[in-house]
Amino acid sequence: MNPAILNTESQTFINQHLNADIAKLIFKGSPFKTITIQELAAQIEVKKKAQHKLPTWFNTENIYYPNKLNIEQTSSEITATYKSSLLKGESIIDLTGGFGVDVFAFSDRFKKVVHCEINQELSAIVTHNYKVLNKDNIQLINKDGITYLKENKQQFDWIYIDPSRRHNVKGKVFLLEDCEPNVPKHLNNLFEYSANIMIKVSPMLDLTSALSELDFVKEIHVIAIQNEVKEVLFILEKGFKNEIKIKTINSKKGTIEFFDASWVKNTPPAVLSEPLTYLYEPNSPILKAGLFNEVSGQLNVFKLNINSHLYTSKNLIKFPGRRFKIINKIPYNLKELKNIFKEKRANITTRNFPETVVKIRKKTKLKDGGNHYLFFTTDNKENLIVLITHKV
Repeated sequence: MNPAILNTESQTFINQHLNADIAKLIFKGSPFKTITIQELAAQIEVKKKAQHKLPTWFNTENIYYPNKLNIEQTSSEITATYKSSLLKGESIIDLTGGFGVDVFAFSDRFKKVVHCEINQELSAIVTHNYKVLNKDNIQLINKDGITYLKENKQQFDWIYIDPSRRHNVKGKVFLLEDCEPNVPKHLNNLFEYSANIMIKVSPMLDLTSALSELDFVKEIHVIAIQNEVKEVLFILEKGFKNEIKIKTINSKKGTIEFFDASWVKNTPPAVLSEPLTYLYEPNSPILKAGLFNEVSGQLNVFKLNINSHLYTSKNLIKFPGRRFKIINKIPYNLKELKNIFKEKRANITTRNFPETVVKIRKKTKLKDGGNHYLFFTTDNKENLIVLITHKV
């Protein structure tokens, strides 16, 4: 951490070059004797990334930013706020504090908050930023979180942990046992210091695999922003053995889509149907959670095909995902499609279909865009079909 970066002149330089070409900027060199151009470029690049992900930090003067990897791995303010809304109590400890965005959100709901971070420089950066952000109920510990728990033997209402998904040997990993720290290995120890644990895992993690590694899972939360899954959370309660709840959240501009279900191994299969008046495409957290049959059962919609994950109904309903009105349905035949569909542009989606969007565009010569949405899929009788639709 270079304190000179916080000088008025260097902060002004950083703010003035947020939209600069970084390669050209580096070529020009640093205008300051005590700061390298690489340090300035790193601050500019990371602050730019924080503009939408961390608006509180971006809009606060004299924030010191960590390296690019730290900012990529940190939670967004949206997901941190959501996580904090799930928790309550007097005390919480974050065993893998990182850039401290989650702890910042937790500090609004807990009297005592502990941030553990083994990286000395990152811990110093977070300490500085919390002072700038006027947070005074956070204790910062520059130490491995699990080691700190064992040494101090304090009880907490909640333990939060976001294990690193980068392994020294295996590179980027997705199994919990390959992350650092190895949560399944330390789970019994963690329950000695709290009855409640929240674990943030990779969006790529297989939920069934994670459940096989963890005990006492109470809830699973799949969180998306603008239909892109950003985080998966596991909430554990010591001794819990009842039905696991799975909750999906999709934060979109001006609205939030929720869909909840129980984690049931033998869910009744969805009822299949030919395409009716309306077509529905579930949002990404529902797809990630694998709640295909639950969508059909709860919302009383039919599935086009057991493997298509597209739904249909006669009457329009509120749906957690995209909604379309079906204008036409035709067998997959390029000649017939060209005779019926005269537009030069279309939005193309494939679901349970043998050809890619790229191949279809090459064959049909349809450019991307326009008001029509074409779904290339398989119907309930295993026929390849094309649905011509408008977005509702």
